[in-house]
Amino acid sequence: MPEAYVTLATNDGYAIGALVLGHSLHSVGTTRDLCILITPQVSQAIKSMLEGVFNKVEVVNVMDSNDTAHLSLLNRPELGVTFTKLHAWKLTCYSKCVFLDADILAVKNSDDLFQQPELSACCDIGWPDCFNSGMFVFVPNMDTYGALLKHAQTVGSFDGGDQGVLNTFFPNWNRVSFVYNMVASATYTYLPAYKQYGSNAKLVHFLGTMKPWQHRYDSQAGQVETSPGYQHLSPFLNSWWAIYVRLVQPGVPSIDVSKASEDRGFSVDGQVSSSMSGLLINETPQEGLARWERGEPDYLGKDAFSNIQAYIDSRLKQNGAK
Repeated sequence: MPEAYVTLATNDGYAIGALVLGHSLHSVGTTRDLCILITPQVSQAIKSMLEGVFNKVEVVNVMDSNDTAHLSLLNRPELGVTFTKLHAWKLTCYSKCVFLDADILAVKNSDDLFQQPELSACCDIGWPDCFNSGMFVFVPNMDTYGALLKHAQTVGSFDGGDQGVLNTFFPNWNRVSFVYNMVASATYTYLPAYKQYGSNAKLVHFLGTMKPWQHRYDSQAGQVETSPGYQHLSPFLNSWWAIYVRLVQPGVPSIDVSKASEDRGFSVDGQVSSSMSGLLINETPQEGLARWERGEPDYLGKDAFSNIQAYIDSRLKQNGAK
């Protein structure tokens, strides 16, 4: 049976990030299949693009009446995205898989991960006793899928997302090197280690407040103008943008992708576009709170000072009117 890298896209924005991920995996010479789980919210135009990059495009819908997760979701609706990610264990056409979040970039071949057992992952920078669920090795199995659903319903998630569920379900996980999930937001806090080991990174995870598309890209120079504190990530950011501009952007139907977000964009030569705005869109209040408590405020978006001030002013006006 074949093995595969698996990712997830719940809308067009996530799907475009996944396209960059898929192209990056091909560019480093992976010999494994590429599979993506998508929900019906992904447009047909973007789905067609995905079919040109991924070997398998699987449509999943956790709220479908025929889905075994349906009754569980009625009791825990905030875990919808979590249940969607758990569909990966249903991919029994593969003997082993490596799950990758859509905001990851492959910079070196990581096929040796498939030699690792389930569940293998990297330490989470916020609480190293836990693993970060942006990358993990797993074995598709329907019994495991059913047990995960039951666990999610009965035990729940301590962080409101899939990472909490998976960590309590797989307490004896196998640790692999940080180079397989180098969290970009961590490198600035431990810059000496990044300078020592950063060149060994194989998978770069743009976790945190600043995503690749939030940096200004100068198409004339072919380089990213990095934001303060992120200059050390220039090689990875330039690699991400090079793939997007050359292999993804030409095929993106702007009329479809513009629906991916209403308030988040990316900058090319100073012009704000809505076509790459989607990897953090449609965030639930619970997800936003969990992100804030992890120390990852979206200071360029909904958590920007101007938005917080506007909310405070509106509340003061409401109270004053009483």
